[in-house]
Amino acid sequence: MKIVVLVKHVPDTASEPGFAVDRTTDRAGVDGRLSELDEYAVEQALQVADAAGGGEIVYVTMGPDDAVEALRKALSMGGDAAVHVVDDALHGSDALATSLVLATSLEKIRADQGEVDLVVCGMSSTDGTMSVVPAMLSERLGIPGLTMAAHLSVEGGSVTIRRDGDDASTTVTSQLPALVSVTDQTGEARYPSFKGIMAAKKKPVTTWTLADLGIDPAEVGLSAAWSQVEDATKRPPRQAGVVVTDEGDGGVKLAEFLASTKFI
Repeated sequence: MKIVVLVKHVPDTASEPGFAVDRTTDRAGVDGRLSELDEYAVEQALQVADAAGGGEIVYVTMGPDDAVEALRKALSMGGDAAVHVVDDALHGSDALATSLVLATSLEKIRADQGEVDLVVCGMSSTDGTMSVVPAMLSERLGIPGLTMAAHLSVEGGSVTIRRDGDDASTTVTSQLPALVSVTDQTGEARYPSFKGIMAAKKKPVTTWTLADLGIDPAEVGLSAAWSQVEDATKRPPRQAGVVVTDEGDGGVKLAEFLASTKFI
């Protein structure tokens, strides 16, 4: 079984990145990491491969030079190889362009290395949070897209997911090849071992440019984006809270405060 996992290098959620002059995310001086939601995708791919008695796992990312750190983190958890799509022309690409680049990368992997049985990705990136790339990818690749999986299993030539909603859970099954996006309900991702971290340094990471993929730079980047940030305002500082002093009438004061803020 061959599995491709799509991952992304994002600003650490503990940091507070702003916007650059062109209103793209300003990553200067901000620590980056493998998107936490993609860690669940890595874990599920590893579990599927283990259950199948083995398999090849390849990670793919699109991003600037330091995005290779996300690939190395994924490889330290397990897997065999990685592909890094990096090109200055990609700066400012929106979800539509991202899906084009990733889909073309997957097609190249299929052409060079043989059929990909399963594509796994997180339900969203922690920076863009649009959640639309998985559906776009399945459409471009012409394969079934099973999204928002809270549970994933592969048996024989089919994949089954459970999608949990507010009122009910739905089970969806599809023949392979297929694409699955997983949620943070699939189970905690494993921590890389020291052995895994050291082994990841020796695993192959192939770099592709837009020229390698045969993509016209005019199709990607900020100038080709269908969605752009028009304006951004910093979140205002948190205001000091209200202290209710109980002098025998604390319950009344608390109720009055909640009523004034329309909580009750």
